[in-house]
Amino acid sequence: MEIVARAATDIGRKKRSNEDTFHISPELKLYIVADGMGGHAAGEVASAQAVESARAAVADGLAALQSVDPQQARAHHLALIERAVRQAGRDIFTMAEQDISKRGMGTTVSLLLLTPTRGYIAHVGDSRIYLLRNDEVFQLTDDHSLIRELIRSKRLTPEEAENSPYRNALTRAVGVYADVEVDLLDFEIAEGDRFLLCSDGLSNYLQEDLEIATLLAEGSFESAPGRFVDMANARGGKDNITAVFVEIKSKGAQKDDIAFRLNILREMPIFQHLEYVELIEVLNVSRQRRFAAGEEIFAEGADGDEMFVILEGQVSIRKSGQEVITLGQGGHFGEMALMDRNKRSAGAVALEATRVISVQRRPLFHLMNQNKEIAVKLLWCFMQVLTQRLRYTTEDLERERNTRVNAVFNLD
Repeated sequence: MEIVARAATDIGRKKRSNEDTFHISPELKLYIVADGMGGHAAGEVASAQAVESARAAVADGLAALQSVDPQQARAHHLALIERAVRQAGRDIFTMAEQDISKRGMGTTVSLLLLTPTRGYIAHVGDSRIYLLRNDEVFQLTDDHSLIRELIRSKRLTPEEAENSPYRNALTRAVGVYADVEVDLLDFEIAEGDRFLLCSDGLSNYLQEDLEIATLLAEGSFESAPGRFVDMANARGGKDNITAVFVEIKSKGAQKDDIAFRLNILREMPIFQHLEYVELIEVLNVSRQRRFAAGEEIFAEGADGDEMFVILEGQVSIRKSGQEVITLGQGGHFGEMALMDRNKRSAGAVALEATRVISVQRRPLFHLMNQNKEIAVKLLWCFMQVLTQRLRYTTEDLERERNTRVNAVFNLD
């Protein structure tokens, strides 16, 4: 896997020192941005220590993962980067306990670890990681800031947040306490994926996420970090500015398939309100299945616990041996099995070689139990789908009733 990374950091136009630290490790495929805070140069100490502690922990952990069962690799990589960030927090907290002038120092940490097939993110604070894929830009991390919480709870509008005195207040940071909760995310990677890791000294000056792609296209990838630093300085430069760009030049995987699967999912009614990162979480608990032409996917009356989304091919939905409908790419069926344990009301047969995404009830419910926002959105979507189906059923019954009434009057 060929990866190219470039970075730049700058003190900005208002600060007296640079409390940002970044790390690029080609051998580990590890990339980190940390934005420190604290008086008496403590912010510089915290961010530097976080980067060093996390790097060392990941290096030691990756060596031990060489013998791990590939089926368990995802869980082990996520556990590794979580331990690395939490260890960084303990090291910083210990340093502050030993030096009273550094009490309360802390730092943000946004960490990206790449493997041949997946990306792994560990995140605390309001530095950010963005993904640029197929001319779209997605923020993969969520800010742990008071402003973000106020906007989320609708006590503050995004416009009001621009001038809020609480813009720099964090709700979570590494090292302030002996331990910290770490946000984790893992996802499939594709050739051509590009990532931006940056401190808030840069992200605060982005007018919209898509501007990242626009600015990146204005020059070479190699000069991109410097151009983004110049942009932030030109727009005020009130804070330290750090930008780390990472690009997957070649991987050998099908370039567009990951984006294609995610786009198929977000077109579905039951997933329509999910954000991109939430769709990634759904894809993580799904699996791909293939069926040969003529192969039965499930039988009418069988127990069901999964829904299917067609990526390639055609599927015939049949009831009592009669075809009800033929579904092609993007079609979905069996979703009621996610909500109840009733028998399948119809059967499904592949008409040609077919590839599908399969979403099973138990893994999806486990995800919903872990992520309440996804749970609320999915339940709302399910209610909308059921309401729409009930409306269609009512209309069908009404048409059938009118047909019978007309038939009676015609006979008379």
